[in-house]
Amino acid sequence: MSSRYFTFLVLAFASVGLLSLAQAEDEEHRPDIPHGAVIAAQGTATGAPACAQCHAFNGVSDASGAFPRIAGQSVYYLSDQLRDFASGIRMNAIMSPIAKALAPRDIEDVSAFYARIDAPFLPLRAPDPALVKRGEELAKVGDAKRRIQNCDNCHGPSGVGEPPAIPYLAGQYSQYIVFTLRMWQRGYRNNSPEAMAVMAKKLSEQETAAVAAYYQQVRSPQIEVAGLNH
Repeated sequence: MSSRYFTFLVLAFASVGLLSLAQAEDEEHRPDIPHGAVIAAQGTATGAPACAQCHAFNGVSDASGAFPRIAGQSVYYLSDQLRDFASGIRMNAIMSPIAKALAPRDIEDVSAFYARIDAPFLPLRAPDPALVKRGEELAKVGDAKRRIQNCDNCHGPSGVGEPPAIPYLAGQYSQYIVFTLRMWQRGYRNNSPEAMAVMAKKLSEQETAAVAAYYQQVRSPQIEVAGLNH
C-alpha cells in the first residue's frame, strides 16, 4: 500500500469520525421538548415544582400580572434568566430556589418547551388612554433631554422583542413590567446593569406605569369596563 493511499485512508476515517462526533454532540445538546413539557406540568424529582403552577402550562400565566407571560420568549432568553436565578446573579424569592433545583439539561428542555408555544393573549381591562399615550411616546421616541433612550430601540418595534437576547414586551402584563422596572430602579435586579438599570432609574413612577400600560395593550384584547373607560 502506497504511503499516499494510506494517508488518504487515515484522513477519510478521521473525517468520518469527526462528523460522527459532531452529530453526536448535536444530538446531545438538542433540547428534549417532551421532557420540558413534563417539567412544566409536573416539576422534577429534584424538587423543582411544576412551572404551570405559576406560569400556566401554556405560559400565559394569569391576568393578575403577578407572574410574567413566558410563552414564545426565546430559548436563549428563558434559559439565560433561569441560569441567572440559579447562580444568584438575579435574585427572586420564588424563582431562585426553583432554578437551583433544575439541572442544566432541565433548563434547556423547559425553556425550549415554552419558547415554541404560540398562545393567545388574555383579554384585559383597557388602561387609561392618557397613560398609554405617554407610554407610547417613551417607547417609540424616548426623551432626548433626559437621555432616556426609546424602549423600542432594544425591544423591537412596538416591543415585539429582538431574539434571541432581548425579550418581547408587547402583551406582557403591566403589573409585571412595573414590578421589574422597580427592581432595577431600587437595585434589586442586576443582570443587565449596563442597559436596563440605567434606563429604568431615569423613569418617574408615573412614566414607569405609562410604559407598562402601553406595552400591555399592544397585543392584548381590551375589555371596556362601564364607568371606567370613557
